[in-house]
Amino acid sequence: MQAVENPYLKFVDFTQLVSWSSYALLGKNLIYTQKYSFVRIGDFLKRNKEQVQIEDGVLYKRPTIRINGNGISLRDEVDGKSIGTKNQFRIYKDQFLLSKIDARNGAFGVVPQELDKGIITGNFWTFDVDYKLINPHYLTLLTGTKEFQKLCQTASVGTTNRNYLQEDLFLNFEIPLPKITEQEVLLSNYNNKINQANLLEQQSSDLESEIEKYLYRELGVKINLNSTKSSLLQLVNFEETNRWDTLFLLGKIPILKSKYPLVNFSEAITFFNKDYNNKSIRVDSSKFPNEEFRYIGMEHIEKETGRLLDMPIVKGKEIKSQTIKVPKDFIVYGKLRPYLNKYWINQTEFDNIICSSEFFVFDIDNGINKLFFKNVLSSKIIQDQIADKTSGARMPRINEDIFFNLQFPLPPIEIQNEIASNISNLTSKIEKSKLDAVNLKKEAEQEFEETIFNS
Repeated sequence: MQAVENPYLKFVDFTQLVSWSSYALLGKNLIYTQKYSFVRIGDFLKRNKEQVQIEDGVLYKRPTIRINGNGISLRDEVDGKSIGTKNQFRIYKDQFLLSKIDARNGAFGVVPQELDKGIITGNFWTFDVDYKLINPHYLTLLTGTKEFQKLCQTASVGTTNRNYLQEDLFLNFEIPLPKITEQEVLLSNYNNKINQANLLEQQSSDLESEIEKYLYRELGVKINLNSTKSSLLQLVNFEETNRWDTLFLLGKIPILKSKYPLVNFSEAITFFNKDYNNKSIRVDSSKFPNEEFRYIGMEHIEKETGRLLDMPIVKGKEIKSQTIKVPKDFIVYGKLRPYLNKYWINQTEFDNIICSSEFFVFDIDNGINKLFFKNVLSSKIIQDQIADKTSGARMPRINEDIFFNLQFPLPPIEIQNEIASNISNLTSKIEKSKLDAVNLKKEAEQEFEETIFNS
């Protein structure tokens, strides 16, 4: 009779069992390419356990290892008297370093120059590298892949929050190891794309700064501080004092100036928490428990950019907070933590959008270019006016009166249209650069993984 293989059970000889980890029980099962020789990690890494006795009055550098192979950086530099664990280990530039707790999440990397002669606790391991066999940066790329992280998960033992990588298993991992010259080529190709992506990100950042400068320049905006008061003893007339904050008492209130007339938001806003028929757009979603809404909370809008991150569909009974309907072409602006600068214009076709009551919901006069207004709303022209007016220490907000009294320069409509068009062109360039940067990073990762793993 022919034996039937059971696909669900795996039998392991007890005498061959060296660990109760799933790695030892189930084997590696990785999909590495076969075109390179396989070498044990222990053949090119040797654990370095140089001990350091922490002393008071001496400064020590400590590392942070980011997950997913995103490198190592200086966390802090502290006096030994502030360090509780007095027995630690020394690390040196170009050693290979890992977190035995977060190895399963890709916490590997090469020690940079800034951390030379730094220290680590026993929760980290540092290894001397045989540079004739491997470039440690190649190893960082490989250990940052999802496949290698799966391997580390199988070779980690312990509870969920304290799941430690086993050193003997780690050192016995076999990985595909190209010749050192080919490793250099792989790294060069990868780094070229990453450097191009970083350059594009920097260009995007520069363009974002240029938008602000352009807006200020075209509007002839200057924001000065009312610094007429003495920096010494302050005498304030009680009858003239309607605020008690430091900025007011020290005469540090921003004063907006422009070559164009200044207009209050109250003059520009035509509908506020009301629709075009002047009906309230506040919604008590609890009265519609089974009706589905497209919901926008503070967490769904990206700070500074006005980009909608998500708009989940939820039932009325699932929404615990007060809500407001967002009609088409209306603008929302976050009154909670306004320094996050969260804004959005509903340019969708949906008529069932509601948002948290932590937003102001409004529309503006048809005589104002909405894109121009959005650019002003999101700029430092508004942020500088809001900075000193929030209330609440833990959850700062601005109220309606403050919002209505914010000011902005209003040039003729032809100038508004020109500014809006130019900023729109700059924004398109920024978005393209950011997208190209993301795609280049993906390409770099995919090319490396396709070389090391079978498709």
